[in-house]
Amino acid sequence: MDFYEKQSPEVQKKTEWTLGLIRDLRVIPEKYFKHMEGIKGLFEIRINAEGNIFRIFSFFDKDNIVVLGNAFQKKTQKTPKGVIAKSFEN
Repeated sequence: MDFYEKQSPEVQKKTEWTLGLIRDLRVIPEKYFKHMEGIKGLFEIRINAEGNIFRIFSFFDKDNIVVLGNAFQKKTQKTPKGVIAKSFEN
């Protein structure tokens, strides 16, 4: 929620839209939800808003529930390992 609340209203709106899409669709386009290569069970929710790219790490619980983890603004092609590690804290 801290990350979400710091974003502009446009980014918040696009985040809510994307989460709704993931909630409602049976098959989610990879453009919005993708498995992280090389990390079993970790997925990223992909949001593109205001010319910026945002990612929210997530995983499944009992095959149904998407549990949201760390969120960040992506500034490079490769996801930094420290950002990935942060999603496994706590």
